[in-house]
Amino acid sequence: MSLDTDRLQAFLERYAADQAAALHAATVVIGDQLGLYRALAEGGRQTADELAAGTGCHRRLVREWLDAQVASAYCEHDPADGAYWLTAEQAACLADPSSPTFVVGSALVASSIHQDTERVQDAFTSDGGIGWDEHHPHLFTGTERFFGPVYRAHLVEAWIPALDGVHDKLVSGARVADVGCGHGEALILLAQAYPASTFFGFDYHAPSIDAACEHASRAGVADRVRFEVAGAEDFPSGDLDLVCVFNALHEWGDPVAAAGHLRAALAPEGTWMFTEPRADGDPVGDVRARTFSSVSTFVCTPSALSQDGPQALGAQAGEPALRRVAADAGFTRFRRAAETPTFMVLEARP
Repeated sequence: MSLDTDRLQAFLERYAADQAAALHAATVVIGDQLGLYRALAEGGRQTADELAAGTGCHRRLVREWLDAQVASAYCEHDPADGAYWLTAEQAACLADPSSPTFVVGSALVASSIHQDTERVQDAFTSDGGIGWDEHHPHLFTGTERFFGPVYRAHLVEAWIPALDGVHDKLVSGARVADVGCGHGEALILLAQAYPASTFFGFDYHAPSIDAACEHASRAGVADRVRFEVAGAEDFPSGDLDLVCVFNALHEWGDPVAAAGHLRAALAPEGTWMFTEPRADGDPVGDVRARTFSSVSTFVCTPSALSQDGPQALGAQAGEPALRRVAADAGFTRFRRAAETPTFMVLEARP
């Protein structure tokens, strides 16, 4: 088998770039967990020694960390005076969790994947299943912090208004459930925006429900938001005006049965809104497809396989497959109501 030297060199350069990114992601986790990005943003121009003193970290390691950030264009540096700083754009992405462009949560997800490599390797040579609850805790906090900015930017302002008649129902007072709610970020945002409505969050992962209850209390909406440990096929149902599933359907072992339970839980004119990663076009070289296919290999597909269901959709299932799930569950109306560059918002009606 002969080698094309130009193609070989191109692949090696691609691999080197990926290797650098994978290694640098660990420095992002460190910078987030130790508050280095935040201190750099808040303190403005400062030397490595000043940043170390302000964060209580080892000065030599802080300098090495800063140089790694400069090498990846994650911060700025002036060799003349030794100062480092973040631009406004870098700070919005790395140091401000309230920003809609805050992306550090994805580094925590990547960290969990690397720490779970041995466990996933075992799954490859056994039954393929790993429950969501079996992963490293970085997955749970990373998921919350990755999706939180997306929900804050789009859920109330764009996604709900895109659904047929749902906004008006929520304003008047509706019953809403979030199935697979995780730490409750999306449901809390809805409760804050629509005080006349009542909200229920369900997740089979008890520690996530504990975190959601704490977050609801802190947000001042615990009187209208109730969280409960329950799965997609056994959560209490009845007369719900809106059921939400945020990026979770593809992790369920029997998505059709779960969707059927969701349908039974809806009022006659209720709405099922669910979000899924976009899987448009050729996945080769597509950053979105690369990201979600890798996460799906480690998290989403093993989660579905752990439930002994008939179907493991994977995070890149695509709209046609999701449409078939809705139809097989008895939904008669289905459409893509909204989208972002990364996610699609799907609406199904009985």
